[in-house]
Amino acid sequence: MGFLQIPWKLLKMRVTQVILCTVVCCCPVAQLCLTFVAPWTVTCQALPSMGFPRQEYWKKLTDQVMQNPQVLAALQERLDNVSHTPSSYIETLPKAVKRRINALKQLQVKCAHIEAKFYEEVHDLERKYAALYQPLFDKRREFVTGDVEPTDAESEWHSENEEEDRLAGDMKTKAVIAEKEAAAAEEPSPKGIPEFWFTIFRNVDMLSELVQEYDEPILKHLQDIKVKFSDPGQPMSFVLEFHFEPNDYFTNSVLTKTYKMKSEPDKADPFSFEGPEIVDCDGCTIDWKKGKNVTVKTIKKKQKHKGRGTVRTITKQVPNDSFFNFFSPLRASGDGESLDEDSEFTLASDFEIGHFFRERIVPRAVLYFTGEAIEDDDNFEEGEEGEEEELEGDEEAEDDDDAEINPKKEPSQPSECKQQ
Repeated sequence: MGFLQIPWKLLKMRVTQVILCTVVCCCPVAQLCLTFVAPWTVTCQALPSMGFPRQEYWKKLTDQVMQNPQVLAALQERLDNVSHTPSSYIETLPKAVKRRINALKQLQVKCAHIEAKFYEEVHDLERKYAALYQPLFDKRREFVTGDVEPTDAESEWHSENEEEDRLAGDMKTKAVIAEKEAAAAEEPSPKGIPEFWFTIFRNVDMLSELVQEYDEPILKHLQDIKVKFSDPGQPMSFVLEFHFEPNDYFTNSVLTKTYKMKSEPDKADPFSFEGPEIVDCDGCTIDWKKGKNVTVKTIKKKQKHKGRGTVRTITKQVPNDSFFNFFSPLRASGDGESLDEDSEFTLASDFEIGHFFRERIVPRAVLYFTGEAIEDDDNFEEGEEGEEEELEGDEEAEDDDDAEINPKKEPSQPSECKQQ
């Protein structure tokens, strides 16, 4: 059979089959060509049967493939992706360079340990300044509970609308002033700031989601929340203390939640260290008064005797959704068993709430009571989104400009609460 006796269409098909089958096992890039040609299965043994020298087949197929714009574009994209992958680049480096990179990683591990020491000293500073904040927080509690009445100087506050209020006041007549004074005299004067902490719970979405309707009467007895840091020389931790006035629900005066922290690089993954993290938590036992435990509910079930056919009714207690389950948390360690995905999510949410109490709620309680802190948080988030949108707009404008020029062109435990 001569070369000119075979139709060009058949020649093209068979040459493509042969060359693809020859090179696909040797070159990863050749595998990509399979997406542009039919997956025929012809082996290299077909070459002699067609009567053509191997070199002619190779030359002819090479010319055809290199003239196909789709194949060339796909190959270039594949090569670009490979060259831009950091791990692929590292693999191509000489052994001597890889050895030096390993030395740099050793230095990075030492940096992580120094960073851990830095955060330990930060924790010591937090403990020091917590002692300075505490007298102010104690006075806050006295004002909230009504044990102490603030002086005129302590009550003075200059608002943003102070000038407008002053001008409006100058326009009031003596009759209106007298009427206001009479109304103020008749206005009831509650003790302290009623439902101060309960209002904070309602204002903050993260907390209000935990509160059930039957939790609300109990939280109205909450008088203060404190943060206590671990003592010097003790493992890093902090304790949230919830102080309650005497109530009809439990006998504890203080409920506690201890968060244990870790500030050292993980031996298995030292480069993941980004500072102290909460690793576990302990609650406390709530001494509920009879019939007042809102964390459980009683259900009645009917049971039928298999033999006699008699029916009896039994009562059973089952867990109930409540904020006070906060004091009976899941344990992250101690049993040696891994947690399922739902438990891990619950524990992570618990850690987030504990951190939010410590960093935001307790230090800035009055601003969460008035809602100012919540507005600040919302404005900050909106500001970030606005900047992002503005940046996208600028990019679009640049694209438009380019289009005009060239159209082709992201601690210690209080005695009132027993540790579990």
